[in-house]
Amino acid sequence: MLDDLDRPLGLERQEPPKVQGGRKPLWTAGAIVALVLAAGGVWLGGRDGPGGEPEARAPIQPLPPAPAAPPAPQIQVQQPSPESAPSGARVDIENGVRVVRGGGAAGPAIIHVPESAAAPLLPAPDPRLVEKGRFGMLPKRGKDGATPAQVYARPQAAVKPGVPRIALIVGGMGLNDLATQSAISRLPAAVTLAFAPYGTRVEHLASSARDAGHEILLQAPMEPFDSAESPGPHVIPAGDAPKAEDELRWQMGRFPGYFGVINYLGGKLTSDRDSVSPLMVEIGKRGLAYIDDASAPGSLAGETAAREGVNFLKVDVRIDEVRRPEAIDAALVKLETLAKQKGVAVGFASGLPSTSERIASYLADIKRAGVVLVPVSSAFDAGDKR
Repeated sequence: MLDDLDRPLGLERQEPPKVQGGRKPLWTAGAIVALVLAAGGVWLGGRDGPGGEPEARAPIQPLPPAPAAPPAPQIQVQQPSPESAPSGARVDIENGVRVVRGGGAAGPAIIHVPESAAAPLLPAPDPRLVEKGRFGMLPKRGKDGATPAQVYARPQAAVKPGVPRIALIVGGMGLNDLATQSAISRLPAAVTLAFAPYGTRVEHLASSARDAGHEILLQAPMEPFDSAESPGPHVIPAGDAPKAEDELRWQMGRFPGYFGVINYLGGKLTSDRDSVSPLMVEIGKRGLAYIDDASAPGSLAGETAAREGVNFLKVDVRIDEVRRPEAIDAALVKLETLAKQKGVAVGFASGLPSTSERIASYLADIKRAGVVLVPVSSAFDAGDKR
């Protein structure tokens, strides 16, 4: 049923009651006139004289000015602090942000911003850091000295000196939309995601990961010892430098925004000095970092990277080589133990939903372990992440 606001004018209008003789009593007309006059000078009349549409006009009185808003309280923004709130202070927590007010003395509120609230990633591609190649847009060093490893890495919130740090890389992204989207949304932004160069929507998914705050890597398929393990086309081969350069550039052109390269397989290539050297030259020339996923015990990538000036890091723990939940949990505990011994430790895991679930569960209670999660770009020893 229509209410008064929705009903068209005149619909279901009630006719006034008839009086004897067909005339309205004069007191009724007088009352109406009195009410009109009391309404503040409302004038009724026709738009075009007699017979025109009725019109109502009334003077508009300006509203009194609104009272001035009180000045905003001064706010100081600080990074997370392990110290407890002062005695008597009120602590409010909303969406992971801790606000301390009061404490016995007048003063500004202090907002403690969690690590996940670090500055967002810079847009990609940065026009300074791309060039057109045969296979798409390729990363490069900028004329101003900027590099993809510097610009595309996730900004890291301050960590108190002496606090052990762990970094986690989850690979296999881009191959399965649902698994990739689950990892993007479920894992903290400080987890680094490695995208394979395959997949029809890899560029879109990589962009979504960066939009969510995850820094990303190119997970580059390289020739293994066993050809039966080869993951697909465009694998970087050993013993054929021109073809290796072409395949690496094909992989690099699949999506933008990665700060470095991590191998996928590659035991044969990385154990051959003559094959791994040109690979590192190309990676270094383009201003990228390199991470060894520790899957090939005979890898020469580390010493070659040092010789070519490429910023290098090696994974400490492979999280889900044994994919039972208890084995994954044990590997995460091993990672935190190494972090307490070394100061920082790096773990690598596949992007299987079951693995992502165990990692997310562990990271939800990471404070219990006494370690801090950081993006892998901040785990490099050298200050210049080329």
